[in-house]
Amino acid sequence: MSAGAVPDSLLAEVATQGVAAPARGDAALWRRLGPYLRGQMRWLLAALLVMPVGALAAGVQPLFTKWAVDAALVARELSGVLAAAFGLLGALLVEALARFAQMAFMHVGGQRALVALRADLFAHAQRLSLRYLDRTPVGRVATRLTHDVDALFELFSTGAVMAPADVLTMAAYLGVMFWLDWRLALVACVLLPPLGVAVEWIRRRARVAFREVRARVAQLHAYVAEQAQGVAVVQAFGRQARCAQEHRRINDAHRRANYAAIRYDALLYSIVESVAAASAALVLGFAAFRLEAVDSTAEATAWMGTLVAFYDFIQRFFTPLRDFSTKYTVIQSALAACERMFELLDERDLDAPRSWSSSDDTESREARIGSASPRARRAPESVRFEGVRLAYRPGFPVLHGVDFEVPAGQCVGLVGPSGSGKSSLAALLVRLYELDGGSIRIGDRDVREIPIAQLRRRVALVQQEVLLLSGTVLDNVVLGTGRPDVERARWALARAGLWERLEARGGLSARVEERGANFSLGERQLLAFARVFYRDPEIVVLDEATASVDSETEARVQQASRELLRGRTALLIAHRLSTLRDVSRVVVLGEGRVVEQGGFDELVRRGGSFARLVRLQASLERPHAAALDET
Repeated sequence: MSAGAVPDSLLAEVATQGVAAPARGDAALWRRLGPYLRGQMRWLLAALLVMPVGALAAGVQPLFTKWAVDAALVARELSGVLAAAFGLLGALLVEALARFAQMAFMHVGGQRALVALRADLFAHAQRLSLRYLDRTPVGRVATRLTHDVDALFELFSTGAVMAPADVLTMAAYLGVMFWLDWRLALVACVLLPPLGVAVEWIRRRARVAFREVRARVAQLHAYVAEQAQGVAVVQAFGRQARCAQEHRRINDAHRRANYAAIRYDALLYSIVESVAAASAALVLGFAAFRLEAVDSTAEATAWMGTLVAFYDFIQRFFTPLRDFSTKYTVIQSALAACERMFELLDERDLDAPRSWSSSDDTESREARIGSASPRARRAPESVRFEGVRLAYRPGFPVLHGVDFEVPAGQCVGLVGPSGSGKSSLAALLVRLYELDGGSIRIGDRDVREIPIAQLRRRVALVQQEVLLLSGTVLDNVVLGTGRPDVERARWALARAGLWERLEARGGLSARVEERGANFSLGERQLLAFARVFYRDPEIVVLDEATASVDSETEARVQQASRELLRGRTALLIAHRLSTLRDVSRVVVLGEGRVVEQGGFDELVRRGGSFARLVRLQASLERPHAAALDET
């Protein structure tokens, strides 16, 4: 493999996601779409009601052609030709109006159904466990919420969803053809069974091809999203050429998948064209054979109108099939997209019903609706970790039966080397991940028995990397609490020590760019503190909140954290051990286990793991202090 090439294992892994998996049947997919379509039934029923009108208007048009030929060649009456011409014009007008109404009604109903589907997909994606999101690139999830829904949208925008109307029109053509001359009709239909076999053969293979197209699109989006997020690293390490080469290979895989789908599309179209031409030739040949058996010229002339009408019927009959060969591409692409969307919806989310009591449901409803200001805080309760086990991947455990307690209203420090499981415990407490074993209790209640909305209202997690959402400062402070209380938001920012900085930038109306790019690390951290002040939870978890800030900002954060932790049950995950002097107890983790716990000074005297960490950090800080003394 050349330098910079995408590993074959990556392409193979993508190829097996949604391609090698067993396909859902078309009927099963339409049944899953049923609830969304039933909600727009009045529009869809209106479209179905005008379908027979359009089919009948299309079906009688060749009859007017026959009557015109008969009037011109047999009766030689100009009035009959004119009557047939006006009748044909009227039928064309009725068909055009019916088709317009069908498309309009189907578009309105379809778009409303897609709005509901897109909303469900987004809401479900936000409730998914982080386990799923950790193993699924964000670009792949975004593709299912956008590009795959757009593929389903093409069913309506291209008219592919009107395939039932085409089938009804073809049935009308066949009915009139058999009414006119059943022998010619049988000759015209003799190639339909082989055509059906060919269409089914192509359908099975085309579905596989279109599933691969969807998988390659998701891979391409995932790669582009990753590179866009890491463009600073790419530029800093001069990796542009290698990334371009990787992108070209992924893009080539996408192109090859599209070529396979296009080949099946072209094959279907050419087969339909060939069958249409062959059917017309068979009808003309059979007609010539019958004309030889006709005794008189007058009888042959009288039969010419029927022959012309049949030729017109054959061309019209295969027109929907030609159109269907084009629409078939859209239909298969849409059904392949549906498979991927429903796979996402089938992923279990954290809000799956458990033992909900009526009070839980009321509290959850209040959390969704929000209020002008947060409700009065409950009295603090203890938090107990009992035999907690966690493995992000099977066979690779992170936590091995962790046991310790955070007493009600007290602050406990949590320390340990990187990878010891500190942040994992914080994530388990707010159920960003689910336990593999053991339990976490708030008071006497297991966190898995507490509805998600209520749990996350009671427990606030301040992480080291703070994410700000695009909008205003006010939007980010009142995040998830319902209607904003402006005065309380201003008070929360002041408690966090950030209000003076923000006043000059617009106060609560100051703009926040994507991911908070126009705010420093320290300002983002203080904004996270302001969120907690505003929400006023009973339990707070600070996950290395000062690890990435400068000394001046650290002083602000330390002051804010002291205000924040007062009167609350708190878990303080610390990087700088000096911040733990005021905690009631320190818990030391090592390789996913509690190795020791006790007071700060007590652990230092023991000379164990914590004492070694303190000495190591002091030795690293001592040269810097000496350098400052010399200056």
